[in-house]
Amino acid sequence: MTSPSTTISLVDTDPAELAVDAIVIGLHSQTGEQDIAGPAGALLLASGAESIAAAFDGKLTETLALLGATGAPGEVIKLATLGTITAPVVAAVGLGAEPTGAAPAPETLRRAAGSVVRALAGARRVALTLPLPDDADAPAALRAVAEGALLGSYRFAGYKTRPQPARREPVAEVLIAVPEAGDATAQAEVERAQAVAGAVRLTRDWVNTAPNMLRPPAFADVVAEAARAAGLGVEVLDEEALAAGGYGGIIAVGQGSEAPPRLVKLTYTPEGGGTGKRVALVGKGITFDTGGISIKPAQGMWEMKSDMGGAAAVGAAMLAIAALKPAVAVTGYLPMAENMPSGTSYRPGDVITMYNGKKVEVLNTDAEGRMVLGDALARACEDGADYLFETSTLTGGQVISLGKRIAGVMGSPELCERVRVAGDAVGEPAWPMPLPDDVRKGMDSDVADISQVNAGMDRAGHMLQGGVFLREFVTDEVAWAHIDIAGPSYHSGEPTGYWTKGGTGVPVRTLIHLVEDVATNG
Repeated sequence: MTSPSTTISLVDTDPAELAVDAIVIGLHSQTGEQDIAGPAGALLLASGAESIAAAFDGKLTETLALLGATGAPGEVIKLATLGTITAPVVAAVGLGAEPTGAAPAPETLRRAAGSVVRALAGARRVALTLPLPDDADAPAALRAVAEGALLGSYRFAGYKTRPQPARREPVAEVLIAVPEAGDATAQAEVERAQAVAGAVRLTRDWVNTAPNMLRPPAFADVVAEAARAAGLGVEVLDEEALAAGGYGGIIAVGQGSEAPPRLVKLTYTPEGGGTGKRVALVGKGITFDTGGISIKPAQGMWEMKSDMGGAAAVGAAMLAIAALKPAVAVTGYLPMAENMPSGTSYRPGDVITMYNGKKVEVLNTDAEGRMVLGDALARACEDGADYLFETSTLTGGQVISLGKRIAGVMGSPELCERVRVAGDAVGEPAWPMPLPDDVRKGMDSDVADISQVNAGMDRAGHMLQGGVFLREFVTDEVAWAHIDIAGPSYHSGEPTGYWTKGGTGVPVRTLIHLVEDVATNG
């Protein structure tokens, strides 16, 4: 199931003369004593809108204010041009207060572009004249606008069998106004944005797919097919190979379902060997999570189709990496299973032998993600890695601790800080969390090497328990970071910024940024 696509191109002609369905301009709110929704002086057009403002004889801000515009971030106000310019509609998108001596932050531009392109659904061709700096920050700003437009236009294709007359098609073509459309740096940024946003959109498609249509064998097949087409190395372990290889965690979680588990390994090898550094990416791929024997409440369980968001992000990020060709070797590991209750399900009280030989006492079959990840982490370390980034919708504790927008990060302190910086750079915030000794002590088992959760079923530090458990499967010489995306990976509310309802694609852009950072800085 593939969502409708949107194309991006650059233009450097006068926006007032562009033959498009809508022209987008930026609008700042003014600070000070004036009422920002009041007189014309209380609104400020962002740079890029000069020719549009001239065509309206200086009355554009006054008219927008009369329509209720405030310039608040993400606000969209549409105005019929009545022949004043070539385009029939001007759409003003709020950028907040004008930054002093600087262009708006990239994330502000990214969210604004997403909001306005989504609001213009039904228009086929749209031009964006948002403010772009003319200094060293220009590439980042252009990248943000392009990414925001591509992500804001996303809409899952869905399964409706009848035409929906009120449902407007996403914008098909977006033009971005720049000083010089033929500039090689600008063109490279657009190409990069298309590769990265394409990976995010694919992640969203996979997460939004109905769980009966993307069980582990089918998920493995679709990822493998896309990876081979992208030129990646592909290895898929089926249930027989997993059992023979000693992947006890993956087998245990998957044995309750008639759809058997898989482990997909994707390999990117840079030309000439690159820098010699090796990056491993691991993503949790529970295609549906009932909780198993420790079954979840029915309310909201349908969202558990998103429990494979980590694997979807890693798989799609690997496709973008193949296109971007960073000078570092990258390997992705996607453990996939469906956690179902049945007569063959693993049980509380079971002791499972993991891939690295450690014995785990199972106390809660709904803590299944760490079981499949433990095997994948151990395999990644065995294969060899200098840096290991793992991402998963692991714990409800992440949402309680950090909310639905900020991911929790645990692992090697230096690498966790690197993840935080990368998240800030791309608009996918993450916050480092500790792995306290007392949390590990609470997971001591009377019969095995470690309990899967706190031995007394104490949920205090629930997010940290997941990180502490995963640490047991990472060898000492590997720098690692666990990124818990239980909240940020799925958006159940109304669309906002470049987030649409459903899968968000977090943390694809963070993973790509980290890989490129390692390729550049080691």
